[in-house]
Amino acid sequence: MNTHYFSNAERATQDELLKIPVQVRGLDLEVFSAPQVFSSHRLDLGTKMLLTYMSQPPSSGNLLDLGCGWGPVSSVLASLSPQAQVWAVDVNQRALDLTKRNAKQLGLGNIRVGTEPQTWGEVTDNDVRFDFICSNPPVRIGKKAMQELTLRWLARLAPDGEAWLVMAKNLGADSYIAWLNDQGLEAQKAHSKKGYRIIRVVKAGD
Repeated sequence: MNTHYFSNAERATQDELLKIPVQVRGLDLEVFSAPQVFSSHRLDLGTKMLLTYMSQPPSSGNLLDLGCGWGPVSSVLASLSPQAQVWAVDVNQRALDLTKRNAKQLGLGNIRVGTEPQTWGEVTDNDVRFDFICSNPPVRIGKKAMQELTLRWLARLAPDGEAWLVMAKNLGADSYIAWLNDQGLEAQKAHSKKGYRIIRVVKAGD
């Protein structure tokens, strides 16, 4: 298991910051990463595939970046949908701080950063529903834990909302799609590229 998913590392120092280009969907963003977070030295291929092949996010409403890391998905969602509220959640405090820094640097005031699972309580208490969910699920925390995490947040999908997930085929993407359908959701492989499945999920009947 990769410990970065649970690390509560201290805020990255100025000397630790790494400039990372995020060039997708017509955007050319330069953001910061640092050691002790997922894919600290580059935009990982799975996330790039997710950002490339997901549908256009809605222009308003609540958008969720589940497992935000240093914030590439949040930054893209907030840039594409400046009138929307983007919720960025993660367990890694260093990653959350980097997401905050990147939001500030890019002038994205519509990113709301919170800790998972604490933010779940706020979302539930306020009956927040998400119009768009994006996630590169942390498969390496273990199959059961990953399934519980994603299902918990997918339960907050708005009736007409959609979720976009990415998973490597060799890490069980096809069985994961089948499992999602067994949970009463409608999941399908929307794209397959470079060993990754890009998965679209909606509520049954949508």
